[in-house]
Amino acid sequence: MIDWRNRSEATALATEPASFKAPLFYSLIERLDAQRRCVVLDLGAARTQTIALFSHYRCRLDIADLGESLQRLDDIDEAEQPEALPAMAESLLPQRHGEATDVVLCWDLLNYLDRPRLRAVMSRVAERARPGALVHALIAYSRPNMPTAPGQFVPIDGDQLSDTVPHPEDRAAPRYSPDDLLRCMPGYAIERAMLLRNGMQEFLFELQRHG
Repeated sequence: MIDWRNRSEATALATEPASFKAPLFYSLIERLDAQRRCVVLDLGAARTQTIALFSHYRCRLDIADLGESLQRLDDIDEAEQPEALPAMAESLLPQRHGEATDVVLCWDLLNYLDRPRLRAVMSRVAERARPGALVHALIAYSRPNMPTAPGQFVPIDGDQLSDTVPHPEDRAAPRYSPDDLLRCMPGYAIERAMLLRNGMQEFLFELQRHG
């Protein structure tokens, strides 16, 4: 017999926003100089809490919301159209405004890109960023599965992030290793990496040169 009461409780718990400590994200925020202009490229969705956080600094925040455009990247056959994938990646990023990017927020988006698409997106990001730019990312690492779609993370409580739109269903995770990521991200180096308690690996990359 199925215990529907316990099943409902489990479902409710699975869909509650999960928060977790993200030390590298907040170490990145601590490096920002309130007196120096900074250009931030957010590859995720526009979220009020993120906008409010960067409003304390002299930042221009460019929002890409690539999670809504993944299908457009997936529809391209890179074997038949080798130039189409980089061109599509560029078209999905915000318009350039003549200022180099200083900070890039990937959230968990990289998990949803296969290797050719990961390389295409991050090479286009590198072209608009300055050497020394910092890139933050969350990589599904310890667990074999991840949500079916990218999260929408927001900063909360001073040192934590929360996914405001959790997905109860899941799919297989690519579980990219640090070497996998670096092979797909020429020109970037890992500055720091930490395994978080939720099974994700938190990364800070530094752009050393254009890929």
